[in-house]
Amino acid sequence: MEVFMRAIPDQTSEDQLKRFLQPHLAKIAIHQFSCQKLRGRGCATLTVQKAEQGHNFLRQYGNPRIGGLNLKGQTILCSISRKQPDPYLLRVLMEEEEKLRNKPKVVRKSTVPSQRNFDLWKLSCGVWDYEGHDLVFVSYYEDLIQGTASFGKNSLAMVFNRCEDNSSRLRVDVPYSSVYSITLGGGTDLALTLTLTEAPRMYGYTAISQMSGLTHRLQSLGSDNRQPRFDRIRLSSISPGHKAIVSTCLVYRIQLKDSSFTHVRGLLKTRDLPPSIPWSTMVTGPKTSFTSSLSKLNQELSSKYDKLPFGVKFQVQKLAQNGYLPPARVSALLPEIARMAQSTEVDVAINAVRKLTSQIPYAGPDADAQSFTIQALANLLKRNVELCQTETFHSIVTPDQQSHLALVYKASVTPTGIYLYGPQQEPKNRVLRKYSDHLDYFLRVQFCDEDGESLHYDRFASNENIFHDRFKKILDGVINIAGRGYEFLGFSHSSLRSQTCWFMAPYVEHGNLLHARVVIARLGDFSAIRSPAKCAARIGQAFSESYSSANLSQDVMQVIPDVERFDRVFSDGVGVISSSILRRMWDENPQTLKRRPTVFQIRYAGAKGMISLDDRLKGDALLLRPSMIKFSGSSATDIEICGAASRPLPMFLNRQLIKIMEDLGVSRPTLVDLQNEAVEQLRITTLSPINASNFLHRNRIGTTAHLPWFIKKLHRMGLAFQIDPFLRDSLEMAVLVRLRELKHRARIPVEKGVTLYGIMDETAFLQEGEIYCVFETESGEKSVLTGSKVLVTRSPALHPGDLQLAKAVDVPYGSPLNALNNCVVFSQMGKRDLPSQLSGGDLDGDLYNVIWHPELCPNVTSEPADYARVQPQDIVPVVERHHMTDHFIQFMENDQLGRIANLHLILADQRPSGTFDVDCIRLAAKHSTAVDFSKTGIAVNLSDLPKYSPYKPDFMAPGPHVITENRVSLENQELSDDGEEQDAVNALDREKKSVRYYQSHKVLGELYRAIDEKSVFEGLQRQSNHLGGSSDPHQSLMEKIWNHIQHETAFIQWKHLEQEARDIKESYEDCLIETMAQYSPHPLNYLTELEVFVGNIMGKFGAQSRRQREYSIGMKDKFDRDVALIISWILKNAETGEHDAESLERSIACLAIAMEDEKSRAKIGRLRSFRYVAAAVCLKELDRAHGQIS
Repeated sequence: MEVFMRAIPDQTSEDQLKRFLQPHLAKIAIHQFSCQKLRGRGCATLTVQKAEQGHNFLRQYGNPRIGGLNLKGQTILCSISRKQPDPYLLRVLMEEEEKLRNKPKVVRKSTVPSQRNFDLWKLSCGVWDYEGHDLVFVSYYEDLIQGTASFGKNSLAMVFNRCEDNSSRLRVDVPYSSVYSITLGGGTDLALTLTLTEAPRMYGYTAISQMSGLTHRLQSLGSDNRQPRFDRIRLSSISPGHKAIVSTCLVYRIQLKDSSFTHVRGLLKTRDLPPSIPWSTMVTGPKTSFTSSLSKLNQELSSKYDKLPFGVKFQVQKLAQNGYLPPARVSALLPEIARMAQSTEVDVAINAVRKLTSQIPYAGPDADAQSFTIQALANLLKRNVELCQTETFHSIVTPDQQSHLALVYKASVTPTGIYLYGPQQEPKNRVLRKYSDHLDYFLRVQFCDEDGESLHYDRFASNENIFHDRFKKILDGVINIAGRGYEFLGFSHSSLRSQTCWFMAPYVEHGNLLHARVVIARLGDFSAIRSPAKCAARIGQAFSESYSSANLSQDVMQVIPDVERFDRVFSDGVGVISSSILRRMWDENPQTLKRRPTVFQIRYAGAKGMISLDDRLKGDALLLRPSMIKFSGSSATDIEICGAASRPLPMFLNRQLIKIMEDLGVSRPTLVDLQNEAVEQLRITTLSPINASNFLHRNRIGTTAHLPWFIKKLHRMGLAFQIDPFLRDSLEMAVLVRLRELKHRARIPVEKGVTLYGIMDETAFLQEGEIYCVFETESGEKSVLTGSKVLVTRSPALHPGDLQLAKAVDVPYGSPLNALNNCVVFSQMGKRDLPSQLSGGDLDGDLYNVIWHPELCPNVTSEPADYARVQPQDIVPVVERHHMTDHFIQFMENDQLGRIANLHLILADQRPSGTFDVDCIRLAAKHSTAVDFSKTGIAVNLSDLPKYSPYKPDFMAPGPHVITENRVSLENQELSDDGEEQDAVNALDREKKSVRYYQSHKVLGELYRAIDEKSVFEGLQRQSNHLGGSSDPHQSLMEKIWNHIQHETAFIQWKHLEQEARDIKESYEDCLIETMAQYSPHPLNYLTELEVFVGNIMGKFGAQSRRQREYSIGMKDKFDRDVALIISWILKNAETGEHDAESLERSIACLAIAMEDEKSRAKIGRLRSFRYVAAAVCLKELDRAHGQIS
């Protein structure tokens, strides 16, 4: 039932009203309710689950003459609302009531201090430094303020006015996840000092947020309520003085008024924060300003030390700019670095300085002052040189193994600063191949928030200043690094989606100045393109990552007509090659194309798309179609391979596909059974070492380090891997990643399904509605799918017509299609090509899902959508650089794919007709427009989004936080005893509400609730504990392995290799630490060793974000390369590259060194994984020596 309330005081927030009502409702046994204040109207609604509760409330408080409610001296008038309550809100209340009823009653006195808001009078920003052995806080910026510090559940927010500028109200937010350490003053030092790992978020309040209630209501009259009205504006700093140091000075000192310091100490113990350290901090002013010190360093790099190699200067600037050391200390260290660089190879010098970033600890009360002396840093540098020289000597990598990779320098631009990364190995593109001798003149730049994630839309805060002032100025300006000025160059389609682009610094080549404009002009002729978005997309073809290439003269290329029928292009994006060209591609790329694929995604000159083998072609022939050729004037002669059909990809369902399947009549039990099978496969993973090994092998986890083999080997030795904490945690984390994908993304594997590149039937054999689907099975055999009813789709699928049925057929003996593998071939017959029916697909590189599971194939399908192609707007006579940077900013600001997809998911759950609902159909069309936004420049109109309930289905709720300390576990998601406490930070935002979830009655809700991830995961852990038995208190698993190896090799001499083994271990751990830092969202934060070893970055809550998934792929590739290099060092001769005569001895020495007690390292703790790599290699070598290679 809904109750309407009037005459609510203007300045009362929704949260204040809720807290006012709570005790009154509790008196009449109403514990779950919803209170919604109507914006700018002095009215609100109260919703309770049952009508009798509502009537009881009105009897008690509805008559002001006999009781009523009085808030701030004003009587609230209550009556039955004319509106029916939101049915999804009623389900929310029902769900919350049920949880409350089932929650265990724990009676204990709350230890949470009631006060969460504290008065401030001074805010300082600076760094920790040392005067001799004494720790001091050096304040580079301080401000007298009048304001409040509010401690919320997840963050600290400071809202204040600067005393010298009382007209502007400011806010600084500090997420607890960014707090590295806390010191609390004592005695008269009433200060809280926070050491952060990233800059805080800063805001200025708008005029709207400071209006009185009456003024706000008057301002609202006649305005468009759909247009966002922001309370805050995101800022880069809180003042000009703060701007100069905000990105690098990450120690904030907050001085409180003396009335409540004891309360702060108690409150900190209950927050998700590191333990506070009692410390009476010495405060000092700087001898020179921070900007002067940084300018002096940059000037020295450009003048006195300009002869240093650029890579060394880059690392030096990174030390200061990323906040590892104060600029003055880096300047003091510079002579040592220069001496080192003069006496060693360039690559060694670069890596020696680079390693410092992971060796320098955070300054603060828990750090040793000696670690920051110039002598200590110089000693580190010297040791790094020795290690790097050893690594270089033992690097056994053939040129063709890494010919597709380039060392790329990177920068990350955030709202507050520019941070430097790299160089890091990444796949090459056309530009990097063409200018491979000058790679350090190219810079990959990412635009992101302080935590490394994309700068997301915030309904309470405008990001306009950040996009159009901060980011745009950098895109149109210059990034200065070590005396070079980098300017915007371009971006690929995929990099635009990840908000990254390329910059370039000018240099002289063969007597000519080469700069960004010249590089673009050499790529091709773009002068006829009038649309910035289209021009950027065409130029972006040269920035597409490609892992192989083969040189073809342009005279082998021919243009053949597209296949067109009924105004549709059936051959959109696809061409063919001859057998001789295919063999040349194989021969020139033996490593990357060793599986000999016959279908490729390519870039060639101005063309892009798919090519496949046609063995009817004679001689050298590359046949492209007009639909593939996007621009002319390119002189490039390399055929660049962006993707190859080397193996079939597995098929997974997702939430959108499942919802459409449900709406098309696929039975719920079928989908539930599929998920249950997947969960059961995870359950049995820990039942036996064979299951565990097969799971790791199937998911390619630890295969380079021989982890699946190692677990099987231990089983044959009679040892249970489960008793070892690291091996157990590795498997459990890998299982947890898959479990969370199942629950939070409904990513259900389909064994009778496959994902393949799509191409067209060049033989015209296939009839309308037929496909030829051929792929390689796990055993390596070639399989051709046949069946009268198979389901074909592609992601993302939002329209019910994005799933279509087809007939899978074989082709006659001798058909050219028999030469193909790992692809789905579509017919060129009929009125409309099948790919275009599947969410607007084409054949220029799209992946298609083919399913032959009979119960997943619906009996009927829907008419496919037929969206008119949005043509890019020709808006300028000549496209200039600033037009393309405008498009880059516009895309960042207006990329709404995720928002539209989520709204579609909500409405499809709430509307009776699901994805067939008219609003869902409209959203599917908007999603299609949003997909093309990057190429057309035409943004989606969000002003006419359908109205929807603010409540979300339960399957969209976040999951529990993952804890990796001690043992992998899931945080308890139930509310703690103080769960009803008001979030002091949320209360600062007008009308901010926490998201509430209802129990979905559709299949996605059933699937979601069928997995209790905490219960399943803890069951797996109990099972693992039981099978492993109790651990031997006297001997660990690794000690048993070491004893076994010592016994088996008692007469083998290996002690002379101990120092080399130490170098190998140190090199492995340096690579590991580098990866932990490289793929972390922020340079001062590190991933865990487990995340790197397993190859997956854990999502904070639920499944991984898109960026985390992308980073996980790159992280895994790098770690696998590093492990392969380390194993080669152990096994192979550095000069010949052949198996070394002392490989067994070296592996024993490595394990012996690994078994020594590991010291804890700054920022990352103890590293454990090398001993397992060494043990696996050693056991393999032992088997080899015994002639038992397995």
